[in-house]
Amino acid sequence: MRLPCPYCGTRGVQEFTYLGDANVKRPGPEEMSEAAMAKYVYERDNPAGRHREYWRHSAGCRAWIVVVRDTKTHRIEAAEPARREAARQAP
Repeated sequence: MRLPCPYCGTRGVQEFTYLGDANVKRPGPEEMSEAAMAKYVYERDNPAGRHREYWRHSAGCRAWIVVVRDTKTHRIEAAEPARREAARQAP
């Protein structure tokens, strides 16, 4: 599999580190509890199909990126810097 780094171009997956589901939201201060944190840290879906994931270009520019990938075919639909994603989610 090859991933498109927005800074370095397309590279082999061995240059990247998978960092997890990009859809999971950390509990805010008002909803913080031991149960909420346990769910945030340990409970994950295992989707079949389109999925948003965090990857880090660890053997390259070290940037965090959000990749939209089909987990059945490994087809990459999109990739963008994670900072851009975080800016869209900011209040």
